[in-house]
Amino acid sequence: TLGVTTSYVGPAEYDMNAMVAAFDQAIAKKPKGIAVFAVEPILEPSIDKAVEAGIPVVTILGDLPDTNRLAFVGSSQYDLGYIGGKNLAEALGGEGKVAILSIPSVAMFDEREEGFRSAFDEYPDIEVVQVGDTGADTVTAINTAKDILQRFPDLAAFVGTDSTGGIGAATAVEELGRVGEVKIVSMDRNSDVLEKIKEGVVTGTVAQNDAAMAFWALQT
Repeated sequence: TLGVTTSYVGPAEYDMNAMVAAFDQAIAKKPKGIAVFAVEPILEPSIDKAVEAGIPVVTILGDLPDTNRLAFVGSSQYDLGYIGGKNLAEALGGEGKVAILSIPSVAMFDEREEGFRSAFDEYPDIEVVQVGDTGADTVTAINTAKDILQRFPDLAAFVGTDSTGGIGAATAVEELGRVGEVKIVSMDRNSDVLEKIKEGVVTGTVAQNDAAMAFWALQT
């Protein structure tokens, strides 16, 4: 649409040090602009460094508003959790014990958790019994979900603040023979999440229009 050349860079895993390195390497190439998934504050110095070098930066998916970024293109993190929470509450008939799988102390995921909790607060018979830290790692998410299921055998549902939590819960439920008994609401529309929905393991997911975010970030 714009007749420009773009490159997509960054680590395959959730590695913020590698993310910073990739960002700084991008600055060194002196591009006309940078769009970045601003997931953690460790990226703030790099964003400001780029802007100081005359490179406009737009954040997508996650935002770091204390930087000099030009704009944020994305969803309200709180709303994502709230929408997921309301739909799960309805699926549960307004009652049951729920566990949250998240990445605590990362602002965007904390905001999603807050949204889930606000939705659940509207249902007196829904109780959040534990928050599990996945570390954005699938194996960790699976083990954390298993531990929660063993601690709370009457658990009614899991919610994940990202796809890692959703897949971790789905795998744990499958391996412990609890498919159909424990509902799962994930986040994002990764192919593995969609497959688990088709298989009836995951109840549903909260999906954002990621492609539109990237498109409008570049337009901006």
